[in-house]
Amino acid sequence: MSKIRRICVYCGSSPGSDPAHVAAARRLGRLMAEHRIGLVYGGGSNGLMGAVANAVVDHGGEVVGVIPEFLRTKENQFDRATELVVTRDMHERKQIMFDRADAFVALPGGIGTLEELVEQLTWAQLGRHKKPILLADIGGFWQPLVTVLQTMRTAGFIHNGGLMNYRVCERVDDILPTLAAAVAPVSEAEKAGDPATVSRM
Repeated sequence: MSKIRRICVYCGSSPGSDPAHVAAARRLGRLMAEHRIGLVYGGGSNGLMGAVANAVVDHGGEVVGVIPEFLRTKENQFDRATELVVTRDMHERKQIMFDRADAFVALPGGIGTLEELVEQLTWAQLGRHKKPILLADIGGFWQPLVTVLQTMRTAGFIHNGGLMNYRVCERVDDILPTLAAAVAPVSEAEKAGDPATVSRM
């Protein structure tokens, strides 16, 4: 049995147009801190990224920010982080975020958020890890993607969809219990994947 110690949160570096998305980010950050679950994220202080990180810190939690050198100014690196890791590029950033996290949550966001989420779905489908992946479907934000994935499955293009086994939560308060239940039957070794293989992803 394994546990959730840190969650990697993917989300927008902009606040978006729906105040509910910022509220969800803040609520998630507070809940994580209250449950002593650390945050691993992209290291910026803008938008939903800043909202979730500030909420974690404001409530006494741990924040590990991982940001490439070229984005430190553009995304206003988060100086309140417990630890700020500056990487050479996006590939190193994503690898470190994967290594440091026990699960992944996608809040609303843009192309970058979608790319990071889909990469984790791909790695899971290929059997590279069994870390839980959850879509925070605030206001139905991720429903178009869920529909696309189902269309791919129906059309015969997703053959190992059971390995992805992603979760969808409409309410922020359901996220942590859902992840805890998902990770409980998975061993630490299964969750992390084979180290030699993961290092080459």
